[in-house]
Amino acid sequence: MVSGPSGSGKDTLVDALRRLEPNLAYSVSATTRAPRPGEENGVHYRFLDRPAFERMLANDEFLETREYAGNLYGTPKNNILETLSKGKDMVLKPEVNGAMAVKKAFPRAALVFLTVPSEEDLWKRLIRRGTESEAAIKHRLEIAKEENVRFRTFDYLIINAVFDEALAKLHAILVAERLKVARVLDREP
Repeated sequence: MVSGPSGSGKDTLVDALRRLEPNLAYSVSATTRAPRPGEENGVHYRFLDRPAFERMLANDEFLETREYAGNLYGTPKNNILETLSKGKDMVLKPEVNGAMAVKKAFPRAALVFLTVPSEEDLWKRLIRRGTESEAAIKHRLEIAKEENVRFRTFDYLIINAVFDEALAKLHAILVAERLKVARVLDREP
């Protein structure tokens, strides 16, 4: 699982990891927020209106949910359970609290906290993204301050200062997790 503050590069980094590892399954989160330019429904997120999201929530279809910056986000259960039952590796991108909920449900999940070198770097990234108002960016920075103090609860920390280095570290974590004795023994016939 890759989590961290908004603007830390989770989407870009996970997309690049998936190009390196084409057999790596991906959990598409659901959200009530509007798509950003270039985002596709079912690829980047499952974009839902609030009533549809709330119906899924009422039917216990999410592993975890969270309201973040005025929008609802959730990790649908069915795809994760189906993928894991086939013994495939999967990457998720829940927000920080969601990552804790997923870890509770799947104790062997590896949690990677992705952040940037400074608050100023995060602010610049959010401005460059050009998808939110100044007020929304300030709100996301406040949330990021709260999230950044939680990195110690994660298994791994990547500071995304140089993209290629961050990608190499994330890929190395995936390879190392695959080589853990318990995981190797799980895959033996």
